Amino acid sequence: MQELLQSLLVGVSLLLIVEGFLPFLVPNVWREIMVKAIASSDLNLRILGAVSMFLGLMLLLLTRS
Repeated sequence: MQELLQSLLVGVSLLLIVEGFLPFLVPNVWREIMVKAIASSDLNLRILGAVSMFLGLMLLLLTRS
């Protein structure tokens, strides 16, 4: 159980680091992306979320095998 919690914390930490790159390096580009995301339909955002989860799952499966 402790190994699972540690792996989860490492994953969340890496996610926060990666998500921080764009607003730190090019905040204007990040702001434009957020404006476009707000203007997108729910369906487009859900598709993007589903694709992101699928790619993350595939990457996780590849790294764990």
